[in-house]
Amino acid sequence: MPTGPATRDGGRARALLFVLCGTIFIEGSDVAMLAVAVPAIRADLGLTTGAAAWVMSACVLGYAGFTLLGGRAADLLGRRRMFLTWLGVFQVFSTLGGIAVDGWMLIAARFVTGVASAFMTPAAMSIITTSYPAGPQRDKALLVFAGVGAGGFSLGLVIGGLLTELGWRWVFFAPGFLAGAILLAALGLLPAQARPAPAPRGYDLAGAAGAAAAMLVFAYGIVRLEHRGEGLGATLGALAAGPVLIAAFIVIERRAEAPLVPPEIFRRTAMVRADVAALLFLGAFFGFQFIVTLYLQELRGWSSLRAAIALIVMGCDAVLAPTLTPRLVKRYGNGRVILGGFLLAIVAYGLFLPVGTHWPYAAMFPTLIIAGIAFALAYGPLTIAATESVAKEEQGLAGGLLFTFTQFGSAVGISTVSAVYGSASAGSDGSPGAVLDAYRAALVVPVVMVLLGAAVSAFGLRGAGPAVARREDTAPAARDEVGDLFPRP
Repeated sequence: MPTGPATRDGGRARALLFVLCGTIFIEGSDVAMLAVAVPAIRADLGLTTGAAAWVMSACVLGYAGFTLLGGRAADLLGRRRMFLTWLGVFQVFSTLGGIAVDGWMLIAARFVTGVASAFMTPAAMSIITTSYPAGPQRDKALLVFAGVGAGGFSLGLVIGGLLTELGWRWVFFAPGFLAGAILLAALGLLPAQARPAPAPRGYDLAGAAGAAAAMLVFAYGIVRLEHRGEGLGATLGALAAGPVLIAAFIVIERRAEAPLVPPEIFRRTAMVRADVAALLFLGAFFGFQFIVTLYLQELRGWSSLRAAIALIVMGCDAVLAPTLTPRLVKRYGNGRVILGGFLLAIVAYGLFLPVGTHWPYAAMFPTLIIAGIAFALAYGPLTIAATESVAKEEQGLAGGLLFTFTQFGSAVGISTVSAVYGSASAGSDGSPGAVLDAYRAALVVPVVMVLLGAAVSAFGLRGAGPAVARREDTAPAARDEVGDLFPRP
């Protein structure tokens, strides 16, 4: 193995990828840790059921509401600047969440950390997609990035259980400390970038405001589906206003001289198909995980830590995504691997439909391991498919669109299974059998979502070939930030 500049560049590139993956690990583990800690937070601060639910929902609202704007800001204002700035904001407000003494303080801190994630995560991914040429280098980096994010969520469940035993405030301090360490490393590793030239036709401020308003209102309506005790009128009003605001945003963009989201980007059918498929896949995955967690803790009486350890097998994707998936993508192409992931997900969720009151863990294990494998096969290639047909100057926007769809998918999945479960259990006698029937009804939702996702992804198979047949370089300038990620000896 040579020890010259190329090798040093490769080592620096791997270190940089490690740092960028740290942000997606924080984002995934932060949500998972909080999900485990909410009962302890509620008891300690004396929160109502609605306030406790909003501790979780506030982050989703901030993330989903601003991801589109965050992705485009990386393109227009500088990827390095957006990444470092909002990583710092995340660190500060995660730490502030740990010292909150009232519910409103915690909810506000969670909202801002969600907004920070909406800016820093697309920036991190766009740094990857603009640093390596299209082909094996970029695919490997994106698969590692996706696998680390999924692993963060799976490990976060266990870490959250352990930290909650020490005190729920550590669930906020730990991500803050990790964000600070990543920020210090990024300052030394992230290549300096020239300040982007001001947009010659100005910035689309009306489009930015319209995008944020539309996404916030729509996300608010979806999230409120989980809050069954709150006013139905406000929920329906938000769900009705969301599409109207989105339509208004489209009109603004068509008339804008320099649109925030150029309408022609939606002509890239491969990107749109990948975004929609990602929405359905993530919605099914998180909806399934949510209802299974309720089943284990509420019906079976398992502790949060025991339930988290039981579900950690779903984190096998963190190992498989960067090892097995690249080989499959190289041999069969993104489309076939994505479809394979959806088909496995159908099998996994379908196997859990007849769940019983006293099922042993051995009966649950096939579903959990197959669901993890399905995630490894689908999510990384969906990330590749959502960005590979997009020009370098729009990679932040492509990342913002992908994360917008995935965040809405997560919200839709969790909210829908929650609403179905609530409707099925309303008016029941509360017996274990009635509760179990409600769980089974809710478990139909993930199955339907992955069936739809399989249909969407199957449309992309016509004419698709192995990844080696794709155009494997964009331009030499695409590699202007770091050296080879995995240099050949």
